[in-house]
Amino acid sequence: MDIDVIVVGAGPTGLLLAGELALAGIRVRVVERRTEPQRDSRALTLHPRSVELMDLRGLADRFLALGRHMPGWHFAGLNTRLDFTALESRHGYTLFLAQARTEALLEERARELGVEILRGHQVVGLRQDAEGVEAEVRGPGGVETVRSKYAVGCDGGRSFVRQAAGIGFPGTDESLTGMLGDFAVADTDNLDRARGSGVIIAPLEGGLTRFVLLDPERIRTPAAEPVTLEEFRASLIRICGTDCAVAEPRWLSRFGNATRLAGSYRSDRVLLAGDAAHIHFPAAGQGLNTGLQDAMNLGWKLAAEIQGWAPPGLLDSYHEERHPIGQAVTANTEVQTLLAELTLVPQYQRPATALRALLDELLGIKEVNRRLAGQVSALDTTYPPAIAGADPLVGRRMPDIALSSAGCQAARVYELLHTGRFVLLLLGAADGYAQQTAGPGWGARVAVVAATKHDDHPDLDGVAEVLVRPDGHVAWATRTTDAHARHTERVRALTAWAGAPEMKRRPC
Repeated sequence: MDIDVIVVGAGPTGLLLAGELALAGIRVRVVERRTEPQRDSRALTLHPRSVELMDLRGLADRFLALGRHMPGWHFAGLNTRLDFTALESRHGYTLFLAQARTEALLEERARELGVEILRGHQVVGLRQDAEGVEAEVRGPGGVETVRSKYAVGCDGGRSFVRQAAGIGFPGTDESLTGMLGDFAVADTDNLDRARGSGVIIAPLEGGLTRFVLLDPERIRTPAAEPVTLEEFRASLIRICGTDCAVAEPRWLSRFGNATRLAGSYRSDRVLLAGDAAHIHFPAAGQGLNTGLQDAMNLGWKLAAEIQGWAPPGLLDSYHEERHPIGQAVTANTEVQTLLAELTLVPQYQRPATALRALLDELLGIKEVNRRLAGQVSALDTTYPPAIAGADPLVGRRMPDIALSSAGCQAARVYELLHTGRFVLLLLGAADGYAQQTAGPGWGARVAVVAATKHDDHPDLDGVAEVLVRPDGHVAWATRTTDAHARHTERVRALTAWAGAPEMKRRPC
């Protein structure tokens, strides 16, 4: 077998996934048809959960050094902003960071971990059997056959991997398109006027300014039709009465609202992540972020399968956990698109304006704002527990609380997850019996830390032990005070998530 995993596509999803696999000791090769990294950036934001994912691996500072904090975000372009600062996270903000920068940082990380990245290489054939996957890869030297144990398609909405695996991609075709343009020259005196007319404007690196708009007279133009500077200027004049003197376009693009979700994220030894698994209108900037979260969920599970310790059903849980998230994201983007589209259709403009005003008012209610902010930020992502009656923490994000421990220098929970292993937290359980019986058999997969909480967190009141997954979600938690019962629960949870122990040792 040449390699363990071939990842097709060197976008943010593919690069993060490759890094996660390499962190676990998996041999990975990334193939990308483009010869150079993407220069232009369709996405510009990392939402709170994505920043947390970088924090989980000790990478957050690299991203924070290059991005700008934005405490609020929007839903359907409504005036009342989503308040990310009210969410339970040390990263309650959107990080404004061009996709090209995100990709560069993730590529840097992947290469540090020894990932092989081949640009100018395109997968033109894909077959699988009971033992692995065979990919025909066309590169500068011709076509070669690459054998791997698994293949992951991170190759976008037109994914060759998805099609070759025979995975369906049901959904709806585009019915609306918008335009974006990155310009080197713009009349800054008229930007507020354009914003007031509904044009999204954002300053970019290098003195560029991005304009994003929906022109009622051009919303039925197919996304495949190129945008011209003349068309863009005419649309600006129609919408806001001025073309803002835009000139020297760095990039012009059209985007549509085609919405599709893969029928399955897995077909035996072929898996999908990112846009290969789900596409939608770029409402609220959720696409790139959802792909990153796919990658973080999949990486450790696929590594466990390859290394032979994955418990039954672990790899299948990737689809079971992430497919419903894809459904939720595609649904909320369709709602946002409809709200925008109705205001552009003459016969619906009056009731649509009234509806948006009502929703603006509702977003002013703290609980409503919190609900939508939690969904868009992905901080409310919760995976269903495998066992009925599990602790309420199970499936949720582990709070990044401050800890103190004699055996560990880490100040917060996320610092314990930098190596990509499970972490078993013994909160206040400093007795030797608990530590001795937690570790044997899972030592290479599970870090055991007896610690004391320094942050008050209501969700952790009374919690004696927590098993945190490599992706930062809670696998198991217990509040029982009975040491024997807790030991029985612990062993059951470790076996269910971290696999059978490699050896058995009689408790001291």
